[in-house]
Amino acid sequence: MLPDSPPPPGPLARLTPPDPPLRLARVLSHPAIAILSVSLMIVGWLLPSRWLAIPATLLVLGLCLRVLWLPFSHWIRRWLSAQQQLMILAVITAIVAGVSLLTWVGGAQTGDRPGVNWEAVGALAEAFGAIGQISVALLAAYVSWRQYVISRELTTQQNRITQQQTIDGYFQGISDLILDEEGLLEDWPPERAIAEGRTAAILSGVDGEGKAKIIRFLSSSKLLTPLKRDRRLGRAIFDGLGGYEEDVEFGVRVIDLAAMLAGADLSNTDLRWTELSEANLVGANLTNCDLSRANLSRTILHGADLSGADLSLARLFYGLAETATPRDRLNPPDYATGTQTGTVIENADFSEVKGLSEDQRYYCCAWGGEITRATIPGNCEGIPNKLQAPSPWPKA
Repeated sequence: MLPDSPPPPGPLARLTPPDPPLRLARVLSHPAIAILSVSLMIVGWLLPSRWLAIPATLLVLGLCLRVLWLPFSHWIRRWLSAQQQLMILAVITAIVAGVSLLTWVGGAQTGDRPGVNWEAVGALAEAFGAIGQISVALLAAYVSWRQYVISRELTTQQNRITQQQTIDGYFQGISDLILDEEGLLEDWPPERAIAEGRTAAILSGVDGEGKAKIIRFLSSSKLLTPLKRDRRLGRAIFDGLGGYEEDVEFGVRVIDLAAMLAGADLSNTDLRWTELSEANLVGANLTNCDLSRANLSRTILHGADLSGADLSLARLFYGLAETATPRDRLNPPDYATGTQTGTVIENADFSEVKGLSEDQRYYCCAWGGEITRATIPGNCEGIPNKLQAPSPWPKA
């Protein structure tokens, strides 16, 4: 061992007396000291002896404060931030300063030495009592309001969970209904009718976000797309690429939305890439709805609100914008020229619509009518209003 290295701790090191402050703390925390001080305080009260009672009382008070201070300080640091601690200290200091000010004002008015103006102190105490009562009432109101907010949030969350479970059950039920054991589409007329009935029932019982989820599911599953059928059993025909072939002219949809979404609230929902052709959306609320790449050909949007919606690459018609016309109830569509393939947009609101192309703007200005033309971004100057001209076909 090197001569300069300190000796290892041994039995003598453990017998080294503690530091004086630590020794004093251990002495004061001894139960005998507490019992003796309490006994002296009681004896001082009974004699009575002020010189014995006051020191004993101060000693008992010090012992009690020493025991209470550690958990109280931990509680303050845990539940009160530094700013809140400072605020409480400021309130206490303000009260003491107010009492001191009243003391000096009372002494200055009487010309005597400073004394306590007990009437002013009583008035101040009543004022603080009133403020305390008001604070308690406000705190009770705040607690009640927070309970209401939490209860409402829990109810909303529970409703969302219940709705999602209902939608999941609908997805599973539709899949079991129209798919055979091998997973191929097998939609006979009764099955299509039952699927449409289930869809109409669930769309009437969910909110806008739930409606959007159902529409996205049906669109992605090609259940809203007109599928090409054979001319014998009416079964869907494969396209040779692993899917079913579409037929916009003579195809049959598994589920026809028809008027299920008329007047529906679909605001602020995601309807990208959805199949909404032929659907009746009269008076629907589509504000701030994402309709990018959605198929809206022959969709009825009469009186619908599309303000703030995203129509980037959305299909409003087939063919050219100059020859495309809205659908009607009598004439069949011509998908080559676009006649009777367009969306019915009369009286619709297109305020602040995003992603509107020049062809879409031309079509909307030409077939929207005066009310719709006034809301088209970029105005409709130079584009004729074709609804004012005599038309050979009935309006939708």
